[in-house]
Amino acid sequence: MNSTDTYKTLSFPSEEILFKEKNSKFFGYAFPVTTEEEIKNHLDILRKQHHGAVHFCYAFQIGTDKIQFRANDDGEPSNSAGAPIYGQIQSFGLTNVLVVVVRFFGGVKLGVGGLISAYKTSAQMALEVSEIIEKTIDIHYIVSFDYKNMNKVMRVIKEKNLHIISQNMKETCEIEIATRKKNAEIIFDIFTNLFEIDIKLKD
Repeated sequence: MNSTDTYKTLSFPSEEILFKEKNSKFFGYAFPVTTEEEIKNHLDILRKQHHGAVHFCYAFQIGTDKIQFRANDDGEPSNSAGAPIYGQIQSFGLTNVLVVVVRFFGGVKLGVGGLISAYKTSAQMALEVSEIIEKTIDIHYIVSFDYKNMNKVMRVIKEKNLHIISQNMKETCEIEIATRKKNAEIIFDIFTNLFEIDIKLKD
């Protein structure tokens, strides 16, 4: 991505939009997603919902540092559907997003140029009705220490406004914390310099 530690995604799925071109109907949807499993589920649901449709074309991008993406034409001519949909994800600057355009064929062929334009417009409309939010890229650490050092650790967590994801308090305590990527190195150094405290990146 870039050196910043934020990314843009959707807060929740878009409403359904409809774009018509020469009797063909294009239904557009946008979903926030983080895994391929979620993508498959959304596609399965749409296939059940629109069982008369011919094409379920989509594109997705997930990840912030390591980007995964795919554009699928689902039987339309090569690069006439998935690529223009993916182009819209890029032009809105989004990640962790799936855009699906479902086409009902209206009997008139649109040609490759017409298809590119229709899929691009449908994807754009779906993203325009979505709420786009900015999220921070967080780094997760595991901090380990003896119970007697609890106050030292908690003081840093409070001062630095760190998020506690989970904690396991026994003789030896473990706390999973999250911090914004840009602060990660500083936080790591603070804990490393504390006596009897271990910190490591969460796998």
